[in-house]
Amino acid sequence: MTKDYNDLAGTPTTYGSPIYTGNVAVRSDLTISNLEQRGAIPVAKSNVPEFAGANTFNTVFGATRNPWDPKLSAGGSSGGSAAALAAGMVWLATGNDLGGSLRIPASFCGIVGMRPSVGRVPRPSSVMPYDPLWVEGPMARSVADVALMLDAQAHFDMRDPLSWPAPTAPFVRAINEPRAPARVAFSTNLGIGKVEAEVASLCRNAALRFADFGAEVDATHPDFSGAFESFQTLRANLVAAVRGPLLDAHRPQICDEIIWNIEKGLTQSGADVARAERLRGELFQRVATLFQAYDVLACPTVAVAPFPVAQRFPTEIDGEPLQSYIDWMYLTFVLTLTGCPVISIPVGLTSDGRPVGLQLMGRPRGDFDLLGAAHLLEQSLGMGLRTPHAGTAVGQQA
Repeated sequence: MTKDYNDLAGTPTTYGSPIYTGNVAVRSDLTISNLEQRGAIPVAKSNVPEFAGANTFNTVFGATRNPWDPKLSAGGSSGGSAAALAAGMVWLATGNDLGGSLRIPASFCGIVGMRPSVGRVPRPSSVMPYDPLWVEGPMARSVADVALMLDAQAHFDMRDPLSWPAPTAPFVRAINEPRAPARVAFSTNLGIGKVEAEVASLCRNAALRFADFGAEVDATHPDFSGAFESFQTLRANLVAAVRGPLLDAHRPQICDEIIWNIEKGLTQSGADVARAERLRGELFQRVATLFQAYDVLACPTVAVAPFPVAQRFPTEIDGEPLQSYIDWMYLTFVLTLTGCPVISIPVGLTSDGRPVGLQLMGRPRGDFDLLGAAHLLEQSLGMGLRTPHAGTAVGQQA
């Protein structure tokens, strides 16, 4: 399954925008052609939000609904990929991740999505080839399948200046010979926001299962102060650079949230961007310090369980108002800033049957060990055996 932000030769790439309804790709992009060269057979394109976002709907193809309950959002921006996996339509799917676009739909649809280390997977050509926020990555119904797909994706390509060579040991070895982490840091909210109580409880109980493998699990986290500001500024800078030229000619065809993000990027100052870069650098140093003592940082993937598909985005969490259309995604986007590998695995269902995912972040370039730790926890929890049933939010054993 190929996400509709990626070019597949001979098929449309719309980015979920009416501006590109007639756009047919002449050739597959770097991500897709690389997979095709390694034996992948693309079978369909998957739906996306318009340009970016974490609820998959647009005016071209409508909304993607959650297989666990069609009234709910599948998340985004890789919502079409996640829904297809959860529904059993495909085995593997492509995704990309800026602020959580792999991890959020994985959590909402009860599947696995991995944001690899920056540079681990070469990306398609871009006007911002040196941007370190956006990555390509694998999505599947199990950690083992994610590892297999990552082996097919990981290599150096000179067209992506941030890419680096394939590892000497294949990622599937992390599944066959998993190493349990010695120490795990867990936080329900990273100290910077609200989280729904049931989501927090499910994730806390899941993280504590690492103790079954001899790991010490501590309630701790780095200081994430400044991360909100840094990501909002850097994301706006990226969106303005990539999509800004569309604003004058196509403003009536662009959704309000993207217009807001473009205009924020165009009007913020050089001083704003410089401060955001400093804040990101300071955060990375604090995260690196944590990883001197811990192997994994765990937290909920999303602060809320899947919400109604007709709701554009959450405007509050547990009664606390949010300031922008991406604030509810804070648990994923602050981890984006670190450049570290992060994976979301399903850990349970709420009392009304909505999937919940747990994020695990590994050391810088620690993709291999992170996959092994995620596989062990996945096997312990057994959530991978639960599948959507009869279009309702009731899970059954596969």
